[in-house]
Amino acid sequence: MNLLNSFSFELPSRIEYGVGATAKIANELNIFGFRKALLITDRGIVASGLVERIGKLLNAGGIDYDVFDQVETNPKDYNVQEGVEKTAAYGADGLVAVGGGSPIDCAKAISVVATCGGKVRAYEGQGKINTLPLPLVAIPTTAGSGSEVTFSSVITDSDEKFKFSIKDPKIAPRVALVDPEMTQTMPPALTAATGMDALTHAIEAYTCKVSEPLADACALYAVELIARNLKAAFDNGSNIETRAGMLLGSILAAIAFSHSDVAAVHCIAEALGGKYDAPHGVCNAVVLPAMMEYNMSYCRDRYARIATAMGIAYEDYNDGARQAVAAVKQLATDVDLPDFNSLGVKESDFDELAHNSAVNGSNPDNPRPMDKSDYMTILKRLSMK
Repeated sequence: MNLLNSFSFELPSRIEYGVGATAKIANELNIFGFRKALLITDRGIVASGLVERIGKLLNAGGIDYDVFDQVETNPKDYNVQEGVEKTAAYGADGLVAVGGGSPIDCAKAISVVATCGGKVRAYEGQGKINTLPLPLVAIPTTAGSGSEVTFSSVITDSDEKFKFSIKDPKIAPRVALVDPEMTQTMPPALTAATGMDALTHAIEAYTCKVSEPLADACALYAVELIARNLKAAFDNGSNIETRAGMLLGSILAAIAFSHSDVAAVHCIAEALGGKYDAPHGVCNAVVLPAMMEYNMSYCRDRYARIATAMGIAYEDYNDGARQAVAAVKQLATDVDLPDFNSLGVKESDFDELAHNSAVNGSNPDNPRPMDKSDYMTILKRLSMK
């Protein structure tokens, strides 16, 4: 690490953390002057009873609300457009995102288009938002994406089957109400997938080319918390302490990658998600160990430090790096995550997937230089396991 390198660190979202933090929702909306809030969520969250629970808190606090629950896994451009239309029809003066990364990312995009107009793809990349988006409060119900504290939104172009990102501090939620109780309804499979997603965020944030000291600190503590708590949360989802450990790990990992970047694992995962609509956390989990092996010679010291964060003793950097890869692979096995072939990836799609991975905006920040041929190599290795 070069301690003389310059960096900028911004965290636009205020975090209100604690068991029962959701109870603050009406007060927070009153602070912002909300009178008509649109809750952005998905049907699974509605079925869990969490939306009804929040609705009662809003009613008790004098806030009118309506619900938009049409967000899909890997939110699509048409989900955003439908949400914008619902926002306008209801006359909402603020948004509340309830759910995992999909509802929160979709709500960010809705907040932009609702105030700035046009099509959501027009805001791809950075520096495209000139008007302050509609205010957004986020309540995460998973411990994975960390979208409640990031200033990016990933949306799928439904025609091209390609994921694109909107990045701007202005789209960050004004407040994140981070309550471990809200994650207790997650079933084991979702706990596993979102937990491995958070671990990928932390590892890639720490090892990418644009890592910086404050993000590094968050990433390493995130690795420690996730390694310590994921299997326990998977085995017993009602344990509030392990849920809290995972939620804090997810937040720290998100702070880390939003101030550095992700890398090649996400490039492949986003290509897979765009093409097959596969769950993002599962895609990350199946790719992470293979990509770590491929990157190892370019960041042995950092992988060894990850081993330390996971509680592993080692003889030297080479041994530490190998053990870190093995530990990540074992953790994915311990929480019953599927393998690459379970995603139904067709070999005839490898060329398209490799191309989309290589043109991903995070590709240049992978510790090992990657081009389309490198991604083809990884895809073939994954398919043979």
